[in-house]
Amino acid sequence: MSAINVNKNNFNQEVLNSDKPVLMDFWAPWCGPCRMVVPLVEEIAEERSDIKVVKINVDEEQELAMQFGVMSIPTLVVMKNGKVVNQATGARPKAQILAML
Repeated sequence: MSAINVNKNNFNQEVLNSDKPVLMDFWAPWCGPCRMVVPLVEEIAEERSDIKVVKINVDEEQELAMQFGVMSIPTLVVMKNGKVVNQATGARPKAQILAML
């Protein structure tokens, strides 16, 4: 499954109410490091059916970015059972992203 674009309207359904762990990628189209992470996040979404991968555009969803204390992008956040269990800022190789899960 590919990564799902999330906004404030579908956040509860896709993230908080998910029965799987969720990897959230906070990004923006103008962010160079974000463009390096997007293909990795998409690969993980395709390869790992045991997790849900979502992308949140911080330009369009500033409230969600503030809710998670996102000050720099890319920021990756892992949630399980509606709670943050891991968070990292900056571009990372795929192995490090997978280790967060």
